[in-house]
Amino acid sequence: MSSPTAPTLPVIEDVYARLLEQVRQLLARKPALCIVGIHSGGAWVAERLHADLGMASPMGALSSAFHRDDYGRRGLPAEMKSTSLPFEVAGADLLLVDDILFTGRTVRAALNELFDYGRPASVELAVLLDRGGRQLPIEAQYVGAVHPLPADMNFILERNPQGRFLLSLEGGSQGA
Repeated sequence: MSSPTAPTLPVIEDVYARLLEQVRQLLARKPALCIVGIHSGGAWVAERLHADLGMASPMGALSSAFHRDDYGRRGLPAEMKSTSLPFEVAGADLLLVDDILFTGRTVRAALNELFDYGRPASVELAVLLDRGGRQLPIEAQYVGAVHPLPADMNFILERNPQGRFLLSLEGGSQGA
């Protein structure tokens, strides 16, 4: 009896390069664009995009913890990061960045947090990986890669000391 084959992992630096090129093209159309990363993985991706693109506008980061619909069940993260938006949100063109798009609930919560600071002119979504499994009608306009994953598994995104991304899998069937 053979065990099921584990899903293959995309080469995450190649995925990031594809996302970077898409955001570079967006920036050519919207030079006043401000990037906002969702803590924590989305903020990592946003920080790297911001640096690699040499953007002059400040970068923001936000926490979606208080707007999550599962706040009562999940509680607060062990290391609570605060929202920092060092620019005027009202009337701004924003690129909301997350690492992995799954159910859509984090993005929904992030949008609620963002609108607490004002009404932007536009908000577009960029994600490193779209793993499918949406529970809400949320779709990213800029995606490094679409890589479906079984519901009982998760991608884990990390950064090495040089800021490069590392991707691993967690969960799934363990043994027969």
